[in-house]
Amino acid sequence: MAMAEQPLLLALDQGTSGSRAAVFNISGELVATASAPVPIQYPADGWVEQDPMAIWSSQRQALIDLHRNLSAEQRLAVVACGITNQRETTVLWRRSSGTPCGPALVWQDGRTASICTDWKQQGLEQEWRRRTGLLLDPYFSASKIRWMLEHHEEAAAAAAADDLCFGTVDSWLLWQLTGDSRHGTDMSNASRTLLMDLEQRQWVDAFREQTGLPKNALPDLLPCRGDFGSIAADLPFAGLPIQAMLGDQQAATLGQLCLQPGEGKCTYGTGAFLVINTGDTIRRSDAGLLSTLGWTDASGNPTYCLEGSLFNAGTVIQWLRDGLQIIDQAEQVNDLAESVGDSGGVMLVPAFTGWGTPHWDPQARGVLVGLTRDSNRGHIARAALEGIALSVATLVELAEAALGTSLGELAVDGGAAASAPLLQAQADCTGLTVRRPANLESTARGVALFAGLQAGAIRSFDDLAAARRNKAQLFEPQMNNNQRSSWRNRWNDAVSRSLGWHG
Repeated sequence: MAMAEQPLLLALDQGTSGSRAAVFNISGELVATASAPVPIQYPADGWVEQDPMAIWSSQRQALIDLHRNLSAEQRLAVVACGITNQRETTVLWRRSSGTPCGPALVWQDGRTASICTDWKQQGLEQEWRRRTGLLLDPYFSASKIRWMLEHHEEAAAAAAADDLCFGTVDSWLLWQLTGDSRHGTDMSNASRTLLMDLEQRQWVDAFREQTGLPKNALPDLLPCRGDFGSIAADLPFAGLPIQAMLGDQQAATLGQLCLQPGEGKCTYGTGAFLVINTGDTIRRSDAGLLSTLGWTDASGNPTYCLEGSLFNAGTVIQWLRDGLQIIDQAEQVNDLAESVGDSGGVMLVPAFTGWGTPHWDPQARGVLVGLTRDSNRGHIARAALEGIALSVATLVELAEAALGTSLGELAVDGGAAASAPLLQAQADCTGLTVRRPANLESTARGVALFAGLQAGAIRSFDDLAAARRNKAQLFEPQMNNNQRSSWRNRWNDAVSRSLGWHG
């Protein structure tokens, strides 16, 4: 008699550049995965948008391909589904038809800077920051909603007809996956909209009214673990319960098993995001770090985090490939960077779509400085990787100041974390040990395990956490304090030149 297949867990991971569907076992090991790209449009300087139907089609295709790749026994062994997603990206659609009311405004989109400036001039930022833990910046959903209602006629018409749904990408996927039957969001994603009170974990009417969004357009606000509905009958894995939803950075923090206060990770995806667990305490920063909700248990009890957000990381390597065309494939950046002993004094400040933490300057732009007649492709490639690492080092410094302690070790994940020269630069400019897991799929892994916890397939994360250093690769600093200090000072000078460029 054949042994029963151990339980498997499905994760849907909808990112900015692509969608992934993955199956993990209850030890968090990847069993199978499939992915599909998502087009991105840049219709004007600082504008970044996507077609909501293309987002869904991409996620649906990844789900179909994964289902096809699994055996019949494996399909039957899948017991729960979790959803994780690019955060802040804003979708408006008609409740009656499910039709989008225009393009989704992506988290990187900076077109709403003037709306945020107007709100600041009205003296609204202090209260908004106190209640949400966030700043008034185009990054978050609130100003995007306001802009869409003012500029997308279909959105305004839907709102007037009492037929509008607002959601971040998790809500949009949940709507599609459940056959238009569930309009909900989880508290981790809601905490990135500028519409949720961080302490009370409820929508704030006053903030919603500033956006012009009707109250009934809001999704149901739900704990991050629980009953989100089931996958519709016309999709693969029909009937499978959806039992966890998390924003991608929160999911990656769980996937790296940063379960104790003071433990943190950095994900290098499209952008780079440092997230530090602060337990059940909301930690505040006056230096541009964000207070955010990490996750809740099934009863809604919170774990909070402190976060630093950079808008460009993987995009820097894409630019070397597609813009400068000095590499043909992303992986080639490593060999090119290692073809030179150092950057030759070249620095690349990756503020292509503005600065997030700590400057929160949507008018900043990328800067390439220190070029000489001897500068070559290798120097630029190395400067690009170092620019990502140095940007993150600033976040680490601010987080350590807010927490009053050194992090000691930094867990890393995401596509660009495959780059050894990037991670060595990260260790050198922070003075921290950098820990790279054997599997970089921390985002999908985190939400899969969280769904497994809710389904009862996993008893606790403690055993997994005890084994997390196994198979991990460690990068140790190879630079003394004087060298590090000189490098960082020169970097800060370069960054100052990028600020307010697009005025």
